[in-house]
Amino acid sequence: MIRSLTLALMLTLGGQVLFPATAPHAEAPESSKIQIALLLDTSNSMDGLINQAKATLWDLVNEFTYVRCGTDRTPRLEIALYEYGNDNLSAGEGYIRQVLPFSNDLDEVSAKLFSLQTRGGEEYCGQVIGTAMQQLQWSRKAEDLKMVFIAGNEPFNQGRTPYPSVLEQARERDVVVNTIFCGDYQLGIRTLWADGAHLGGGQYTAIDHNQAIVHVPTPYDEVIIRLNRGLNQTYIGYGSRGAEKKRAQAVQDVNAMEMEEGVMVARAVSKSSGYYQNSSWDLVDAYAQEKVDLERLEADQLPDSLRHLQPKALKALLEKQLSQRQQIQEAIRQANADREAFLKAQGGEKSPTLQQALLEAVKKQAGAKNFHWIR
Repeated sequence: MIRSLTLALMLTLGGQVLFPATAPHAEAPESSKIQIALLLDTSNSMDGLINQAKATLWDLVNEFTYVRCGTDRTPRLEIALYEYGNDNLSAGEGYIRQVLPFSNDLDEVSAKLFSLQTRGGEEYCGQVIGTAMQQLQWSRKAEDLKMVFIAGNEPFNQGRTPYPSVLEQARERDVVVNTIFCGDYQLGIRTLWADGAHLGGGQYTAIDHNQAIVHVPTPYDEVIIRLNRGLNQTYIGYGSRGAEKKRAQAVQDVNAMEMEEGVMVARAVSKSSGYYQNSSWDLVDAYAQEKVDLERLEADQLPDSLRHLQPKALKALLEKQLSQRQQIQEAIRQANADREAFLKAQGGEKSPTLQQALLEAVKKQAGAKNFHWIR
């Protein structure tokens, strides 16, 4: 309780964040890669699957904060997104669309997930896997973890592209293909989803894609959400897209909160991790990662309120913002540790969901690539 009250006090007051001005720089993700391509069926019956994907993103990112490659290095996480089986898409391209190539911009991944809409169509599993293999910039390094997750509910062998040959090509490129059937486990076996996972070197899972997202409230949720508001105040948009991307950050907060309070909590926790990097538009991240020269930064690249600052004064401001951000991020991590302990104590069995399918497969397959969990 004392710890929670202390965290609650570490919030903004009158627009000012109450933290000391010194803190160590956050460790940035580096070294080996984890590449995940999500191939989601967006036909009529898949609204539940898309909702689970929206909610799963932040939990998936949070799980990866505990992953290390080799000894203690943090891998780089990249996520790509495809939709298939939607008759709003081009029939000539197999009702398939690349929604997002590999990206580590988590706000963009979230925005693309929330943009998906379902509509009836033909679902060609072999063709969408083949398209992802051809279009995406897959790593060629043997130590990197490369995974496809395809989710849907129609027979796996639909379409003109034979899935066995596509999966053989994926394995030759060291890409593991996991299949997630939305429906009865045995039906997924009969409709060849299990065979797809077997040939792809991955894992077959059947989930209830219509299962509602249930948030178990904890005493720490509101603390984390309030801390997130303070965290947002430490971002300084700069450059041609700074203002736009800062607005996009706020939009994804709203999307998460409107979906479920627990999704917002998970997103805030992700924003406290090294995976949430925005150096392309946030001046604080760019300064921390030494990706901007303040002496050469043009005034018109800054927000109006900062254009009068000389480089020395701007540097002092960025150091203060960086310190405040790191303190808030640490407070979020501490509150989340208490939250996870609370949830663990609640126990209870859960039906299989997209989140569980993803995490179970990742944990199993990461070990073969010398990745390990530190908790």
